[in-house]
Amino acid sequence: MADSRTSSFSSASRKEHDDHHQHHRLSFPGMHFGRSTKEPPSFSPAALYWKLESPPLVMYGDHQTSSGTLLSGQLFLNVKEEDLEVASLDATLSIRVTQKRPFANHCVDCTTQRTELKRWELLQHPLVMAKGEHSFPFSVLLEGHLPSSMEGPLVSISYEFKAEAVPRADLSPLAPIKFEKTVDVRRSLPTSEAPHHSVRVFPPTNIKASAYYPHVIHPIGSYVLALRLDGIAKLNTKVNTIEYWKLKKLTWKLEETTRTIAPACERHSPRLGGAAEEQQSKKGVIRSESRIIGEKTLFSGWKSNYTNATDSLVELELDYSLAKNAKYACDSKSRDGTEVTHQLVVEMVVSQEWAPINRPSLVTHTGVGRILRMHFGTILTERAGIGISWDNEAPPIYQDVPPSPPAYSQETIFAEHSIAELMTPLDGAHGGGLSRSSTDVATAGGSGAGARGA
Repeated sequence: MADSRTSSFSSASRKEHDDHHQHHRLSFPGMHFGRSTKEPPSFSPAALYWKLESPPLVMYGDHQTSSGTLLSGQLFLNVKEEDLEVASLDATLSIRVTQKRPFANHCVDCTTQRTELKRWELLQHPLVMAKGEHSFPFSVLLEGHLPSSMEGPLVSISYEFKAEAVPRADLSPLAPIKFEKTVDVRRSLPTSEAPHHSVRVFPPTNIKASAYYPHVIHPIGSYVLALRLDGIAKLNTKVNTIEYWKLKKLTWKLEETTRTIAPACERHSPRLGGAAEEQQSKKGVIRSESRIIGEKTLFSGWKSNYTNATDSLVELELDYSLAKNAKYACDSKSRDGTEVTHQLVVEMVVSQEWAPINRPSLVTHTGVGRILRMHFGTILTERAGIGISWDNEAPPIYQDVPPSPPAYSQETIFAEHSIAELMTPLDGAHGGGLSRSSTDVATAGGSGAGARGA
């Protein structure tokens, strides 16, 4: 009896517990978990892609003298269905400037500025297209004052090409077909064959530094700075000693400085009352930051001569380049205030020593040291390669053709004389013989037969 009662109570409580959980069970009929949630990709009736026909976009020269670069290509619309109606097909090329330290944090308009450079309306009206590929050519001249593409610590500049086609069916528009690409625009500055020469004197000492270095360098490659130090020895006649400045340490650095103006959007730009509101300039804050893109420290590797006070010198050839995998931006300057510059900084640590004139090997340290610092302006730019400016390689246009073909000179007009009289005889008259031209003239005169008969 006890076992049967216990089993009946346990089955009843289990049923009540199951009914209670079934009553409070949550149900999500619209949600599916697992692999069944993966929806098939939507079908697009057409696809967009492009093919560039112009060479790599390189601006030759600075922003004041460069003629720019030419971008040309074709935009293809691949129609996958029969008789697809396309309502519009547009393409744009714009420049995007992204401020990494904007005027106002967390403001989209202060962070990103877009400027449209060119817009193409490739379809003037709706058109029904057959199945297959349809090409639409486009071209634009990027003016020389525009900045090159860059990625810096304060700002990034990029060129964006966007195309959009809007198909429709039964007069109702379908999902637009989009195409986006980033265009890389570079700048190459001219280089000089002769190296720059710089001379620096470090008072109160008599040390004079003479340096020869290339003014323009490239991201890939190694360059040499030839340095010579004179006046490193001084004769002290009062105590019969020679004082030396000996080079102990040398450090070179390639520094990159970026300067930009972070503009304020319309919401964060202050408003002025009256007529001053129309004349106010766009407000912004100046940002500047420097970073090292290459450095090295040397404790030896130079030639020194301390034989006497007049011929003492230090000579060295310093090899420098960008660090491996260094993030850099080439020299540039744009109208919006963005500017990137580079310089080579050389620091030398010298210590003072003295020795008797008759015993130069007996050297004594004075404990006096100095740091000699020099700055060399350097331009970092892309290599020009084998390319030239677009205006030099373009064929002549219709306006360059002269108005008419060149006229014949008066000397070649055969109106009064025959061609035989003007030709130079091959067997000229030597020794009284008649030439071929004279025989032809006599025959043409009518008396040639009588002469031959006589």
